[in-house]
Amino acid sequence: MDLYPREEELKTIAEWDFGKKPVTDLLDYVRRLWKYDDRFVLTGKKVLRLYLSTGGWSGNESIIRALQQNSIFWYMYWRKHTVGGHYWFRILS
Repeated sequence: MDLYPREEELKTIAEWDFGKKPVTDLLDYVRRLWKYDDRFVLTGKKVLRLYLSTGGWSGNESIIRALQQNSIFWYMYWRKHTVGGHYWFRILS
């Protein structure tokens, strides 16, 4: 996808309702918006491991900020990040 994420899409991420929709649906939603498929790596079955790399694209960086604004997602699943826009998450499914 070459288009920058729209504000309403970022708001959907930031306000994702985990009581109504599972985290796996959020991951599918983010994957559709993420630019550079090879920088969105999801592995595992019972324990999902997600690696995101922004690739320096500001649209991906906006998606990361929206995920950070979603306190439930960030506090439950974020594991670490490093300089250069690299993020790791661990999700129990």
